[in-house]
Amino acid sequence: MDITGPPPDGALPVRVAFARPGARELYARAGGDLLAPATPLSAGLDLRACLAEEEARIAPGARLAVPAGISVQPVRPGYAGFVYSRSGLGARDGLTVAQGVGVIDPDYTGEILVILLNTSGEERTLRRGERVAQLVFQPYARPAWEEVPRLLPTERGAGGFGHTGR
Repeated sequence: MDITGPPPDGALPVRVAFARPGARELYARAGGDLLAPATPLSAGLDLRACLAEEEARIAPGARLAVPAGISVQPVRPGYAGFVYSRSGLGARDGLTVAQGVGVIDPDYTGEILVILLNTSGEERTLRRGERVAQLVFQPYARPAWEEVPRLLPTERGAGGFGHTGR
């Protein structure tokens, strides 16, 4: 995908800036495509560790802010970026996005930082260029709040955890 031309039909236009030296090269793929998904039907873009050093270590239970080397800005209103854990990295190595899902608000123009949490019992090594998370753009809705004295009744009501599985 050529990021300098118009987006394909149905694609969300997103501006991207490479925030660190060498970041552009980390995201280049064979054939010169930039920021291409891993497969034609991949929902997200793999974010890469744009480390200043060749590697970083994450102790068991520790967190590490990993620079992704890019800043993004969706052009169409109502969209934001969401940073999800990579299933292989989480299942195999215990490295997950620390806050569950990271939100990249459309008005945030700084570099994306992926906060990784080492949930394993062993120190993990992260290498420069390694895929650390995935970035997915999704629509969001802002609520038009309406204050009411109480909510309308439903079959479930105020039943909490486990309530619907009886």
